[in-house]
Amino acid sequence: MRALYGACTSALLTTTVTRQSSLFSASKLQPCQRLRGGAISAKGGMAVATADDQRLKKGIAEFYDESSGVWENIWGEHMHHGFYDPDAVVQISDHRSAQIRMIEQALHFASVPEDSQKKPRSIVDVGCGIGGSSRYLSRKYGAECYGITLSPVQAKRANDLAAAKGLANKVSFEVADALNQPFPDGKFDLVWSMESGEHMPDKLKFVSELARVAAPGGTIIIVTWCHRDLSPSEESLRPDEKRLLDKICDAFYLPAWCSTSDYVNLLESLSLQDIKSADWSENVAPFWPAVIRSALTWEGLTSLLQSGWKTIRGALVMPLMIEGFNKGVIKFSIITCRKPE
Repeated sequence: MRALYGACTSALLTTTVTRQSSLFSASKLQPCQRLRGGAISAKGGMAVATADDQRLKKGIAEFYDESSGVWENIWGEHMHHGFYDPDAVVQISDHRSAQIRMIEQALHFASVPEDSQKKPRSIVDVGCGIGGSSRYLSRKYGAECYGITLSPVQAKRANDLAAAKGLANKVSFEVADALNQPFPDGKFDLVWSMESGEHMPDKLKFVSELARVAAPGGTIIIVTWCHRDLSPSEESLRPDEKRLLDKICDAFYLPAWCSTSDYVNLLESLSLQDIKSADWSENVAPFWPAVIRSALTWEGLTSLLQSGWKTIRGALVMPLMIEGFNKGVIKFSIITCRKPE
């Protein structure tokens, strides 16, 4: 029975992807009527209309309400890519340590100080998931950390885990909008966004809020999915590239994608300093194949089928993420900067 169940579900995961476009266009579960497949510029964020914005936020919250428990059961408390050596042969047991390595590599790239006099003492985790990064950073630096998410399920679970690990006096989580953060200006020494930028419908507003809550001299770290940079002769992605990204957007509740260069331009427009970026696509290459393998285990399959349609739909497009990386359309990027003193 288990073998038949696994074979049927594996076939579902591997064959349904080819029919995603017609499936989603016919579905009434479309997250929003998005400005699809486009890029943004530093002159103005590409924002969806207010009603669509609210539908997008609702879809994101419900997606993570459904899927976070599945992810935690299989992959643990860190809801982001791992960092691997290029072309490394990795085992399933390597992936959780690779997620910690991703955090450390991001901190190193941004030159976040560890000196007792200069290390961050206040941190915000924008798009915190169930709080894995927040708790890690709080322990590492002895800092107070505040996490925000659109998902009530994530916020509650993150607070429960903080209490269970003796960090309730240092780390707290709440439901809040990254585009309208509930914090005063200049509050945080470190502003951390690990794979949440791709959900933001207005990238200019997103980075403006990150800059607003950063303290003078504070560090901003954005690790996010981007599309490839356009060549000087291009005005947009090719139609086939847009179609691929649109299918992923519909499943993961994403608005229009932007490029790493778009982020850099936006940060420059805000007069932020020490702006750096890097393409870490090769370093995350083992991640999505590993996620698919874990989804096809007995535990993964049963969790998926019990979680709900939104989670299943996300699982169905995971092979498209691999296709996007392999074709060079999707880039896994880090962008860091510092707020002027």
